[in-house]
Amino acid sequence: MKNALSSALREILTTLNYPETKIVVQLPKNPNHGDFATNLALQLGGQLGKSPRDIAQILADKLKSDYPNLVDSTDIAGPGFINISINKNAIVSQLLSVLTLNKEYGKSDFGQGKTAQVEFVSANPTGPLTVGHGRGAILGDVISSILEWNGYEVEREYYYNNAGRQMHRLGESVKSRYLELVGENTEFPEEGYEGEYIIEIAQSLLDKNGDSLIDTADNKVFKEAAESNIFLNIKKTLARIGLKFDSFFNENSLYDSGAIEDVVDTLRQKNLIYEKEGATWFKATEAGRDQDRVIIKSSGEPTYRLPDIAYHQNKFNRGYDLMV
Repeated sequence: MKNALSSALREILTTLNYPETKIVVQLPKNPNHGDFATNLALQLGGQLGKSPRDIAQILADKLKSDYPNLVDSTDIAGPGFINISINKNAIVSQLLSVLTLNKEYGKSDFGQGKTAQVEFVSANPTGPLTVGHGRGAILGDVISSILEWNGYEVEREYYYNNAGRQMHRLGESVKSRYLELVGENTEFPEEGYEGEYIIEIAQSLLDKNGDSLIDTADNKVFKEAAESNIFLNIKKTLARIGLKFDSFFNENSLYDSGAIEDVVDTLRQKNLIYEKEGATWFKATEAGRDQDRVIIKSSGEPTYRLPDIAYHQNKFNRGYDLMV
């Protein structure tokens, strides 16, 4: 009803050759004043140099004369507000349409022949999903379903960071717990992951490998075991709430494919990066941000921004009509 009323007012503006104006239709504070109210006449008053009440009367008369099936009555209030009562037959007709179409009501085909990608949840495999992740999961899936309902071919994608410092800390955390379980003296890493799930992963490694990993030089085996175990639990959690993803995209693949280097080369060719204090900076100010940002630290380690840029470039390259 609100949309129909807005459309009617827009058509009236055209018919009367009034200037194009933002139309605001809202519920009145007092339901006894009608079903809807608009301040359109007040907005037009200054533009036309006329009394808002006079303009309101003209608009109200046009609503009643040109749209009798939609508008039952109108009333001018205060300096020029228009209170509007909807024709009850229009309401009944709309309800009948809702009941007749049932689940198809409101459906459209505006996305027919188009593709959309919705990336959501995207929690890193460093621990179990949280309630916050669950909220994002539901929102993402609902958006995907709405797009599908309107004709889009939708790909649900889960992107996760499985490279960098946080994954190194994860591997070190599992390694430390493993060494504790085999009776070795070890110092738990600073800012390590301390959840019970870390001990469970370490125990599974001990059950499978015994103490053969004591002298392992790096933490690769511990990191990979942790990532695999945690991601398996993430998928199980998502499955329990009925979520199914079409693709899982990981950060490591951006390094393996050379996409990270390609992004750096492209930014350098466009003169959008520079070196300062041993670090590589992105000229974010040229993109409207308040300050430039580091994309490669002086240690040579990329910040999270660099793989994120590469990931979004990858998505653009895939040619979706819409990305969420």
